[in-house]
Amino acid sequence: MGGELHYLEARQQQGGQAQNPSQSLSQTQSGSTVSGSQSQNASSTSASFLSIPQSAPAGLLTITQPPQQSTSYFKVAQNQFITFGWNFSYILATPTHLTVSAVCENGNTYPVGPTDGVIPGTATSVVWDAYTYQTSHPNLPLAQAKYTLKIWGDGGPDAVREPGVLTPNSALQFALYTPQAYTPINSGK
Repeated sequence: MGGELHYLEARQQQGGQAQNPSQSLSQTQSGSTVSGSQSQNASSTSASFLSIPQSAPAGLLTITQPPQQSTSYFKVAQNQFITFGWNFSYILATPTHLTVSAVCENGNTYPVGPTDGVIPGTATSVVWDAYTYQTSHPNLPLAQAKYTLKIWGDGGPDAVREPGVLTPNSALQFALYTPQAYTPINSGK
């Protein structure tokens, strides 16, 4: 239609309940408990159209925390929370959710954050309690290695660049380490 992309956003409800895309989340200090609130609505379908010009730039996510000038090292220990922050540019079609994952150089992928890596599409940061993740998932432990942080929207991790739509980001690399137990000098070890 004349050099524009048209997006249809429709939310269908089942049983008279709909999940509102702008859920409020709260996290306990340990990062292991999340509570959400949902809106309930009696209407069955709502739809809206969004026109995006083909000349619009692709939507971008830029990491602001930690700095990207050098590799950040994070300790996997109790009460050591890792915060990743970002900002958006050129987003015309706001994603309903973002997925945040840490991909280890050994090939394993780990969800980042308190909600298995899925957070609201308007979020500009996530706090990861890697220690709680580690203790809760002994079958897939975090390696002491380098990781790539991957963040993507509704189009998935391999979405192609589109005008006004979030382009997946995998620009941040960081490392995790586990502190060694204290060994006194007089122990002879």
